Parts: sequence; C-alpha cells; structure tokens
Amino acid sequence: MTATRPARQRVALDVDDLYGIDELLTPDERLVRNTVRAFLGDRALPAIAEHFEQGTFPRELVGGLAELGLLGMHLHGYGCAGASAVAYGVACEELEACDSGLRSFVSVQGSLAMSAIHFFGSEAQKERFLPELAAGRAIGCFALTEPDAGSDPAVMRTRARRDDGDWVINGTKMWITNGSIADVAVVWAATDEGIRAFLVERSARDFSTRDIHDKLSLRASVTSELAFDSVRVSDEARLPEATSLGAALACLNEARYGIAWGAMGAARSCFDTALAYSRERHAFGKPIAAFQMTQQKLVDMATAIVQGRLMAHRLGTLKDAGGLHPVQVSVAKRANVRAALDVARTSRTILGANGLTLQYPVSRHMANLETVLTYEGTEEVHTLIVGRALTGLDAFS
Repeated sequence: MTATRPARQRVALDVDDLYGIDELLTPDERLVRNTVRAFLGDRALPAIAEHFEQGTFPRELVGGLAELGLLGMHLHGYGCAGASAVAYGVACEELEACDSGLRSFVSVQGSLAMSAIHFFGSEAQKERFLPELAAGRAIGCFALTEPDAGSDPAVMRTRARRDDGDWVINGTKMWITNGSIADVAVVWAATDEGIRAFLVERSARDFSTRDIHDKLSLRASVTSELAFDSVRVSDEARLPEATSLGAALACLNEARYGIAWGAMGAARSCFDTALAYSRERHAFGKPIAAFQMTQQKLVDMATAIVQGRLMAHRLGTLKDAGGLHPVQVSVAKRANVRAALDVARTSRTILGANGLTLQYPVSRHMANLETVLTYEGTEEVHTLIVGRALTGLDAFS
C-alpha cells in the first residue's frame, strides 16, 4: 500500500505579520486595535513629537480616550467598558506605538488608580469615583513610590495616624504619573495597623504637588512630587479592603500587564521606521536594506517582536481565563521591555544621525523605554521575582 503524499499548498506570507498573530484576535479585539490606531493617527501622532520636545502632556486627548472606553476598559461596571484582557492589551500596544506617555496615562488611570478603587474600595467609593474616572471627567494617580522607597515600598516613610476618627497623613511621594493633574490620589501610607491606602482629593488642605521638569524620558507625561503636610482625611477616604502592601502589588501587576503589551507597540514603531528608512536610504549605489548587516538587524528585530507579541497574547489569554500568575507577568514585563529597548537602539543605528532627531520616533521611544525599564518594578526586581519562583530561594533578603 502506497502512502498518498499530501498536495503542496503555497502559503502567502504576510511580512507585516510574520506569524499570523492577527488571526489570534477576535473580531472585537481587531476592532479595538483598528479604532485606537485610527484615533491616535488622526489626533495624537501629528503633535506627539512636539509635546515630547516641549515636555507637555496632550491633555486634550483625555476626552477622546474616554469616549473610546480606554479608561479602566478592563474593569466591569461603574461606567467601565468591561473589555477582555486581550482587548486592553491590544489598546496598550497601539497607545505605546504612539508614545509611552499616552499608555502610561491610560495605565495609571485604569490599571492603578481605578483598579485600586474597584478592587479594594467601598461601594460608596466605587459609585462616586469610578464613573467620573471612566468618563475622563476626573483624573487619578497612584502614590506609592517615595524618594527613598522605590523597589522596596515596604520601607515607605509616609505615615497615616488616627486622630479623633480621622486620619492625618504626612510624607512625600515621588515620580507620580498624573500627580499634579489628578483630582484624586490613591495614597499608600504606613500605619500602626500596617500599610493602608487613602483617597486624597486635590482640594485637601495641606496637600501640594510639584512637577518634575528636567526629564529626558517620558516627556509627554506629567510626573510629579506629592507632599502631605498633616493632611487630614476622614475614615471614609480609606480603601477598606486594602489591608496590606499586597493590595498595592496587585494593582502594580495590572499595570505591568499593560506594559508587556505596550512595549511591543514601541518596538513595532521603531522597526517599521527602520525598515522603511532602509529601503529609501542609499549608500554605495544601493538601498542600505540590501546590505547583509542591515538585513541581519531587521531580521533580529522582527523576530524579537514576534516573540514578544506572542508572549503578550498568551499572557492575555491566561488573564482572561483567570489563570494568570504574577510571576508570568514579571517574565513578560522583563522580557518585552528589554526586547523593545534593544529594538529601539538597533533601529537608531540604521537611521544613523537622523535617528537622533524628532523627525523620526525612534529616539523618542528609546528614551521613553528607559523609564519603562525601571518603573512598575525594575528589570532587576523582576529577575529576582522569577529567580525566586524557579529556585525556591529568596534573593531579596
């Protein structure tokens, strides 16, 4: 009996989607991607380089981001879109393909401030704040990091003490995205009962902010120092279910999830720019894309992006299925941000001196990714998180 040889089929290769990742998305997720991409292309991309140069946040976009349902889009109820984790990830990829500052705004608003209220707030707090934040009528921030407490937030110096049924907060928070434009800050403080979270509104007496202006990264974003000089809030301002530092870390995992997707957007933007440039730029009588070393760079970058996008998608499907472990988030955040930074740097070499100008997005992304590499957990911290899981041994202490 002779085996029948299967008929050969010639499969077309989509060089813009080498591994058919688009086919992994549902029609709704593709619609999210296309809608966000079109909005950013029309409303954000034309001006984002100028915002980066001037060090200004494009606040005029907030209403449009809210209309698209991007603020707290993965949360359910209270005016939130209730989208899938993958849909939120796709949106983060598009946002960061424009600029990390936009993805950071959406991430802090939804994955940090809104998630903290949604997961750990009282029903009254949810009903009051979440619809306003989802609609973009209010802006939130997440005040955890301090001048001397970044990777080790357990040693925070900001303290809250009870006083006649109220709480009095003293301390300083640093590197807070959205800080000076926030209507409400989720403030983490040490108490005699452990670490707790409080909702401090902009109007609170003795609460002040100061913007950080001398940044060379994430310039199209508001970054602030927050100061609390005996700020008094009622007990109703405390998030009742946030009873340990673990609550803050749970919110950080939400943000890290979006970063794993977003970083691939920045990488894609850099790669697309380098590929187009290499086809148009001539040297020694031919396009530089025809040189072997340039092609190796392009192939390495394309491969890294495929790997990172597949990892991000798997992360999303695990999250949607309710089976996502924080260590898996650390693996993806660590790997994808490093890969994106390497892609940005390699893209810059293809563009040469032109890659150093704001005419192209490459150095803007490269500078932004330096911040993304260290916020929501540094590369080193995520390395030790994964190392602890693999070995069973804790290198933190």
